[in-house]
Amino acid sequence: MFSVSEIRLLSMNGDAGFRQYYRFNLDGVSYIAVDAPPQYSNNQGFIALGSGLAESGIQVPEMKAGDLELGYFCLTDFGDTLLSNVLSSDNMQAYYRQAIELLPAIATSQPAGDYVLPDYDRPFIDFELSIFTEWLLEKHLNIHLSPQELQKLRACFDILIDSALEQPQVTMHRDYHSRNIMLLADKTLGIIDFQDAVSGPVTYDIVSLLRDCYLRWPDQQIRPLFEYYCDLITKALNLPRVSAAKWQRWFDLMGLQRHLKASGIFARLYYRDNKAGYLKDIPLTLAYIRDISGCYNELAFLHQLVAEQVLPALPGAKDKLEQQALPTAAGNE
Repeated sequence: MFSVSEIRLLSMNGDAGFRQYYRFNLDGVSYIAVDAPPQYSNNQGFIALGSGLAESGIQVPEMKAGDLELGYFCLTDFGDTLLSNVLSSDNMQAYYRQAIELLPAIATSQPAGDYVLPDYDRPFIDFELSIFTEWLLEKHLNIHLSPQELQKLRACFDILIDSALEQPQVTMHRDYHSRNIMLLADKTLGIIDFQDAVSGPVTYDIVSLLRDCYLRWPDQQIRPLFEYYCDLITKALNLPRVSAAKWQRWFDLMGLQRHLKASGIFARLYYRDNKAGYLKDIPLTLAYIRDISGCYNELAFLHQLVAEQVLPALPGAKDKLEQQALPTAAGNE
């Protein structure tokens, strides 16, 4: 027998949401305690999606105990090694292929019970894009577009939304990147932070992985990995054959939507949630938008807006981008 008073909780770094994580040891076994306020956290989705992913063969933390209404959970401990901690130019191909090979199982997984995946539909995507305008442009940079400029930006957003909706729709993790993939003790991969999964475009998770908001790889390293994914997912899901050019357009435009949203969220985290740590990640997301939008004539206004107004207005952006030694955009090498 043991006393609860004997348990010592060690606070861990949280995430961009309202969840708090603690590690504790019991009988020589390490566990993770989660405080996920139900008014802010999708706890029902976390349980249903975790069960569904596990049934599909994906390694996710196992829930040992929980209270859905209070938002307290006890999970198995995956350790401390995020994929982002071990990636290098020498091993990224192997690790990313390993992560890509999990995507067909994620794409076909279904939540347990009667939980229904939300649809990543036009209003959903449109709301995410509005975060860029409201929180990054207006709140963070004090850039207020004229009605004519807003109309041009709206036209660019519609192009991105149309591209997302024309793609095959699958179960998407929605935040599948190197900080949400863990390298386990047996060198396999475990997946976390899946509670906000939706039914959406087939390129969303692969662009989250390969065009990460937190690190950037040269296009010559990304291209073969994306080709590997296209072949793998087409065969696994028995998708209709799509040209390489169409896949690339889907991938590029999906990445633009994600980085527009992310740059706005990073600003919102600062002003709304008092989390300043993500401000440093805004320049990379904007560099993606500048570079990729420059490859598409119909997105010329978005390219011009970010290149000529947004990036120059961002404090310290020039120095940060030079330090990252960003490569040229896909197709412009």
